[in-house]
Amino acid sequence: MQRLMIADGSDIVRKVGKRILSELGFLVAEAGSAQEAITRCRSELPNFMIVDAALEGALDLIAGIRAMPNGKNVRIFYCVIEADLKKMMVGKRAGADDFLLKPFDRKILTSVFSGLAQAA
Repeated sequence: MQRLMIADGSDIVRKVGKRILSELGFLVAEAGSAQEAITRCRSELPNFMIVDAALEGALDLIAGIRAMPNGKNVRIFYCVIEADLKKMMVGKRAGADDFLLKPFDRKILTSVFSGLAQAA
């Protein structure tokens, strides 16, 4: 089973994302802060990560994951509220692989993640 972490300051966003992604077959962990996410990743790196751009320390979190052993193997989705090219490029330079627009819903998460849950 593929592991996925949602790092977002909003309890609601994490809960909704966890419910949808769990139904798709992911083992989902949550982190309400960048520090909590780093701590959890030190014990077990997820295969995928959704990092909210508004999370304090989001860019440091992404860079910190990339610096970990095997951190380059984590596929990181940087979550922005609008298609702001400048903000997206900052995320890309920090090490994000892909982007998600917020607010996300079942349709968006299913289209992006449905094929990834079973992939080994």
